[in-house]
Order: sequence, then C-alpha cells, then structure tokens
Amino acid sequence: MTDHYQIRILQPGEINIAVDWAAAEGWNPGIYDAECFQSADPQGFLGGFIGNELIATISAVKYGQNFGFIGFYIVKAEYRGRGYGLKLWNAALASLGNRLVGLDGVFAQQENYRKSGFSLAYTNVRYQGISQKYYKTDNAIVNLSEIPFAKLVEYDRQHFSEQRTAFLKSWINQPGTIALAITDNDELAGYGAKGYGVKGYGVIRPCREGYKIGPLFADNATLAERLFVQLQSAAAGEPVFLDVPSVNTDGIALAQAHNMTPVFQTARMYKNGMLHLPVANIFGVTSFELG
Repeated sequence: MTDHYQIRILQPGEINIAVDWAAAEGWNPGIYDAECFQSADPQGFLGGFIGNELIATISAVKYGQNFGFIGFYIVKAEYRGRGYGLKLWNAALASLGNRLVGLDGVFAQQENYRKSGFSLAYTNVRYQGISQKYYKTDNAIVNLSEIPFAKLVEYDRQHFSEQRTAFLKSWINQPGTIALAITDNDELAGYGAKGYGVKGYGVIRPCREGYKIGPLFADNATLAERLFVQLQSAAAGEPVFLDVPSVNTDGIALAQAHNMTPVFQTARMYKNGMLHLPVANIFGVTSFELG
C-alpha cells in the first residue's frame, strides 16, 4: 500500500461518484439519491484517495447517538486486494464509535463482516416486476404533502431505528417521486371519521432502471397492498423494484401476487447488538445503502 493513501470526508460532488460506482456494480440507485443521502449525514461519506484520485468509497451514516449504517463500500477494480478497502472500512467503523451498526451486504462478503463483529439478522430480497396502471380511486390514500410532517416523522420512527427528519424531507421531495400515505379515513378498515392518522406510507422514485418503492411501511398486509397498487400505478409499464425482508411472509406474498420475481438478495447484519424492527410491518426497505 502506498504511503500517499489518504482518507477523508467526501464532498457533495464526490458523493455523486460513489452513486455512479454503485450503479456500475448493478445496485440501481435512484437518480437523485446522492442529494438525499447527504442530507442524512453530511459527514457520513468517506473516500480513499491516492493523490487526487478517488479509489474507494464507503458510507458510515450516523442516526442520532445510538445507530449507524454502512453502505457504498466499493473499491475500484484495479485497486482491490491491496488493503485500501480494509483501511477505509476500519475508518468507517471507527467513525461510528460504539453505536449499533447495520448493513445490507452481498452474500459473498458475510464471512468478512463476521470477522468485524457483525451477525446475520435476516435477508432482504429485491423483487422486480412490471408496473400496471390502476384506475380506481382509494379515498383513504393521500399525498404525503397533505399529512402534517410531524405525523410522518412519528410514524417513520416506529419502523426505523432513529428519527431521520432531514433525510425524510429530502427523500419524499425528490423530482419525479410519488409519496403517499394511507390514513384512518377508511370505513373499510374499520376506522372512524377523517383524522389523517397515518396507517402506512410509501415512496416510489425514479432509478437508473425503472422505479423503486421504498420505504413501504403499513400496519397490515391489506393496507400495504393498497398503497403498493397506487404507488406502482404511477410508473405504469416500467420496471418496478421492491426490497422485502425475507422474514415478512406477507411482504413476500405481496410481491409474488403482483408477478414480481426475486433478482437479488442482501444479508442484513448488525454489530454491537441486534436491532429489533417491526419487520412484519416493513413491506419495503427504504434503501440498501442507508437502511
């Protein structure tokens, strides 16, 4: 390893490079993901440089004082196997301190992650299908802009490790994105008068290929499917992707019922403890890169 190898925080334009590398690896990031990811933790993206050349990237995003998430761990092909990635990996972990840390890693790297203290929680499965136009109106589903933002933050916090206010503001307002909530204005579900209590929400965003739905959180499978149908309808005829925790059998059934097929899997792993999320209500992961 050359003595000229240095590690530092990536600047906004350099985060775009990391996203481009992720696209080249086949991870199919969203078109506007870089700006959203930076909003989660502007200090959370690290790069390894030889001179002015960026040769390795990783994200170590801090959510509050207790949780962090590792992603974007990529080394340029010609520099692999020479210790640069490991040094960057160790710097990323050090930056997260004693936080509980999560990641969605490729299966082939599980043993290496175990050596760093990570344990497998479950797998996430990426499903792909072709979206279909849906013409019926669902009166319980509204644009997220109609929901008080504080209610969204509160509901999201029930399904994620920490509050992520800045990230959510950016995520739901990306160009070309549709963000919907299903509310308690729903006689079929047995709820009372219109109160805009959030029972689920979802986001669909444009990606390098097609569209991804994520997150998709809902109180039960029926509500999740109603949200899913309306979200994917916005991209009718285009490829659509949904990342489902394998332990959510209703989520797997939802994907299969809409003729989606598995195309990729990740290992959700944790270090310094195990995060116990309500996976039965997580029908779509927000992002493999940020959790």
